[in-house]
Amino acid sequence: QVRMVESGGGSVQAGGSLRLSCASSGNTYSTSCMAWFRQGPGKAREEVASIYTDDKGGATYYSDAVKGRFTISRDNAENTLYLQMNNLKPEDTAMYYCAARLGVSRVLCGVEPHRPPMDRDFSYWGQGTQVTVSS
Repeated sequence: QVRMVESGGGSVQAGGSLRLSCASSGNTYSTSCMAWFRQGPGKAREEVASIYTDDKGGATYYSDAVKGRFTISRDNAENTLYLQMNNLKPEDTAMYYCAARLGVSRVLCGVEPHRPPMDRDFSYWGQGTQVTVSS
């Protein structure tokens, strides 16, 4: 069992920055893969970024919508996942969720080409933190 709690959301103007955090507890040693998803008003939940960690260094994935502006990172010692969001745009307005999956599949983590992370492959979720970007 993995428990996850997000924080760091808020309201900012376009061009601003926010840093989301996701504190996890429980069987975190089994979570090679963690990710951020978001769901905007009236929209389906979509992937934002994922990070796969192993003894070879790991890998990351970013959606085209956030590539170059967002950075996902993980502090294993603190069991915390981060999402640094820069140059925010109004279309980034959404509820942001962190998620984790057990297992060692790089494909299901979305860090292999042509296959982004999918929410159905993640078993553990936080409650979400709201990000609102005004123009």
